[in-house]
Amino acid sequence: MLGTIITAMATPFDADLRVDEAAAARLMEHLVESGSDGLVLAGTTGEASTLTDDEKVGLVRLARDELGDRAPLIANTGSNDTAHSVALTAAAAEAGADAALVVTPYYNKPPRAGIVGHVEAIAAVGLPVVLYNIPSRTGVNMDPALLGELAGIPGVTAVKQANPDLSECRAVVESGRLTVYAGNDDMLFPVLEMGGQGVISVASHLVGREMQAIAEAAARGDLDDARARDDELGDLYAGLFVATNPILIKAALEMAGLIPSGRLRLPLVAATPVQRDVLRTVLDHYGILSRA
Repeated sequence: MLGTIITAMATPFDADLRVDEAAAARLMEHLVESGSDGLVLAGTTGEASTLTDDEKVGLVRLARDELGDRAPLIANTGSNDTAHSVALTAAAAEAGADAALVVTPYYNKPPRAGIVGHVEAIAAVGLPVVLYNIPSRTGVNMDPALLGELAGIPGVTAVKQANPDLSECRAVVESGRLTVYAGNDDMLFPVLEMGGQGVISVASHLVGREMQAIAEAAARGDLDDARARDDELGDLYAGLFVATNPILIKAALEMAGLIPSGRLRLPLVAATPVQRDVLRTVLDHYGILSRA
């Protein structure tokens, strides 16, 4: 099992916008010591779209060297080019990844048969596959019927469901064919309530232990406690997504002293002064800055 609270880790950059491996290693340690069961590397929050393949594989290798077997590592290897995704998945497996995160092919918007063929080719590498359904970014929704079909491919084990339609999410959970992770932080409690596994999260960079407490309450059947704990984090969940992710989580990590800089690669840009002021108020409310 990959865990319950999995952090989609941000990728720190140095002053030359190279991957800051020392800062990344420190952040990895912080996450596994602060409530994260596992890590997604070079995902959306990790700025996959502007990382090279060597950088993506290097993050997997760095995490395996730094963490050993203390946390499962999920490498984001999906793209809109099947051959590219297959090669990257093989490289990630060799570097020590435990699973591959495979997003719906974007931009070229393949038909259903193309999506199935894409996933079949990647799964044939032999690394367990976590599907990533995020229609807001890909332009294509994998509906429950399609997810059920993909679940029949050997090696396809789970889905990160970033479609906020909870009725579709429930249908996938109730089918019992895939392990379901919330793909948005504000979906954690609803997914747990319907019997899903947990979340692939951004907020867990900052409140991993608090999110673990939500999962633990749900696991023992105390849904009122889980709901109340989740409600308490609502302002943070919302506050981190006022701008395109990962702009604000990188600003927050810098403010909290967890990475040296919130630098991003273009076309993403730094949070505005107004956004930073609002974010600082939210972080102060949760006592996050006082932990630095």
